[in-house]
Amino acid sequence: MDIKSKNLDELTTLCQEIREKILQTVSINGGHLSSNMGVVELIVAMHYVFEAGNDPFIFDVSHQSYTHKLLTDRWESFSTLRQFNGISGYTKPSESKFDYFVAGHSSTSISLAVGACKAIKLKNEDRLPVALIGDGALSAGMAYEALNELGDRKYPCVIILNDNEMSISKPIGALSKYLSQMMAGAFYQNFKARVNQFLSYVPDSAAYMAKRFEEGFRLITPGMFFEELGLEYIGPVDGHDLKSLISTFQTAKTMKKPVIVHVQTIKGKGYIPAEGRHEKWHGVSPFDLESGESIKKSGSKSATAIFSDLLLNLANEHENVVGVTAAMPSGTGMDKLIEKFPDRFWDVAIAEQHAITSMAAMAKEGFKPYIAIYSTFMQRAYDQIIHDCAIMNLPVVLCMDRAGIVGEDGETHQGVFDISFLNAIPNLNLVAPRDEQSFKNIMEFSYSFNAPLAIRYPRGEFLASGNTKSEPIKLAKGQILAQGNSKIAFIGYGNGVGKAMQVANGLDFEPTIVDLIFIKPLDKELLLELTKEHKIWYIFSDSAKKGGVGEILSAFLQENLVHDVEIKSFEYEDKFIKHGKLNLVEEELEISVDMIRKYILNNKKY
Repeated sequence: MDIKSKNLDELTTLCQEIREKILQTVSINGGHLSSNMGVVELIVAMHYVFEAGNDPFIFDVSHQSYTHKLLTDRWESFSTLRQFNGISGYTKPSESKFDYFVAGHSSTSISLAVGACKAIKLKNEDRLPVALIGDGALSAGMAYEALNELGDRKYPCVIILNDNEMSISKPIGALSKYLSQMMAGAFYQNFKARVNQFLSYVPDSAAYMAKRFEEGFRLITPGMFFEELGLEYIGPVDGHDLKSLISTFQTAKTMKKPVIVHVQTIKGKGYIPAEGRHEKWHGVSPFDLESGESIKKSGSKSATAIFSDLLLNLANEHENVVGVTAAMPSGTGMDKLIEKFPDRFWDVAIAEQHAITSMAAMAKEGFKPYIAIYSTFMQRAYDQIIHDCAIMNLPVVLCMDRAGIVGEDGETHQGVFDISFLNAIPNLNLVAPRDEQSFKNIMEFSYSFNAPLAIRYPRGEFLASGNTKSEPIKLAKGQILAQGNSKIAFIGYGNGVGKAMQVANGLDFEPTIVDLIFIKPLDKELLLELTKEHKIWYIFSDSAKKGGVGEILSAFLQENLVHDVEIKSFEYEDKFIKHGKLNLVEEELEISVDMIRKYILNNKKY
């Protein structure tokens, strides 16, 4: 969409149309609402001033890129947002040449911008990286690593800081507004440059006095931190004032330096129920526009809700139980505990590494830490799990929500790798519940277990019915749930147990159904006993096949010189899994319940 020829009134009308388009689509498809409603004018101004397709537009996390998508030839296809084979909820270069990078995890944008700056300089090109990052993403250390180098190298670059929760600076009255407008203008920036040039010629005493005056002036502006890092600072600017945004971006564009443009926006702007600091409007399921109420049918209790209640019970019973999450208090169910025990449970913002290491120290001090982080985000703290928890053999509990396919969020959020990357770590034990009762037993076991423990559980409800008897948990002990009448065993782990049960329904034979419970350490006695009568093992786990349950069991058979057992795993193949509803994704991967059942019946190995 060509917007550079439009006047201010036309751009304002366009912003209204974009908001309506986002609101209508997200109310039907679900998605990230408040963050996108808050940056409409900001992104329109970006496209008006900078050169999309030439200048790298780098969106941090990129969940706030809906306006960018609408402005770059995806207006008509926007109704397919987050749908199977539709457009992604995040930036995706394979989807559009205007999307610079895949993004789904936070705090990568400034590093990408620095890398782009280096490449542009080496290629001697006329391009200007523009990165949009939220104030929440600045809570992660990676952003500061990049800012540190950028301030030293002085590459031309524009970093737009979207401050939508007033967590960095709160404007105070008319003086703040005046200063913001003044500092965002070309006159002030030119004046500042001339003053710096002048100071290089005057006597030291005069320069000292002038410098002290400048520093004193900066103390009443919010940019002092960035300027101390060697970055130019402009702002704060009203993120819903198109005229001011355009003028400010034009100033930043001409400066040929690394510039922080501090923009203040209101989350959910334009939809009153979502305006302001309402976490529930960040990512939403389909909802009714009139009432704002979710139209998703309520089902059984989610694994997250079960975890939240179980941990709350443990915290009530044991004063040494503590916990942490990284910017996902409601998503992980930790919000209830933070509210009831604010001195024992913490949200440390987007800082998974810090969350892990800080809890390691608490474990050393005699506390029992529960660390609630999505499977996909646990990847960000891999070194801390090894270096700060496992080597010390500390009794931390890694509670990994959203294990398995998470649906519409796609490649960057699928929780499929945790078994593969955690299994290699000495001292770390891996366990997974199949239903609510087994989860309760695992949580009770976890409290008294004196070594690192990782628990994985799915988004939404467990697949298992819960009709089977759940035995007390013992380390490295699995459970036979159903004794079959064939040589076939269905071996499940976590939510895979429920899928095995579903596949077993409708077969013309009865497989033996096994819940591993632990994938590390394995129940060697049970598995070796199983090999005597069961020569075909079908493996069920919502995880990657590479390094997954099937490969772990294959290695076990090899190590124990068992050569007459055939293994077939229904885990995920070696590729990134795209977004879409779970049933459609599983059909494409050929691992839906019906497709697995058909495969087993057609092979007739029973």
